[in-house]
Amino acid sequence: MDIRRIVTGHDAEKVSVIAEDDVLEPVAPAALAGLDFFPIWATDREGRHVSPDSAGSVPYWPESGGTRFLLVRWAPLSAVPEPSGDIDMLNADAERQLPGLMGAFEPENPGFHTSDSVDYGLCLEGEMWLRLDNDTEQKILPGTCVVQRGTRHKWENRSESPATMLFVLVGADRTGVRASV
Repeated sequence: MDIRRIVTGHDAEKVSVIAEDDVLEPVAPAALAGLDFFPIWATDREGRHVSPDSAGSVPYWPESGGTRFLLVRWAPLSAVPEPSGDIDMLNADAERQLPGLMGAFEPENPGFHTSDSVDYGLCLEGEMWLRLDNDTEQKILPGTCVVQRGTRHKWENRSESPATMLFVLVGADRTGVRASV
């Protein structure tokens, strides 16, 4: 599935127009083999547009009040090769492409991470597993929405087909999003 982004705007006479219409290329750092990221849009804390178009130009995680809109596609775990090459160089390259993302991951627990954000996720295709603390797991199928409130988690595609999730990340103070319901 191609990921197409259409952005509206205004011309010189303030008439609404299609300002952008593009098929997006994935950002796929070798350190994160099997993952394709499609940054679609970003805003800063004041709601101003922050261009997600060039890799490395926008921090992956939004600041408090900022947003990120992206799709992530996971290859099946069985199809993901081990990254080859110098791990420090691979991580530095991933950091260049998606600034701040790698710092959220726990080196001793691959894939687990925590962020200062509330993440709204929607499974579009495939099958995902959401893993939390204490071996808590939840199978996520198309149409399932997840509200991730700054908790430690990991995503896995255990199926034999690709899976795609849509995310809107809203920057938040983690101390405010960790409260129990």
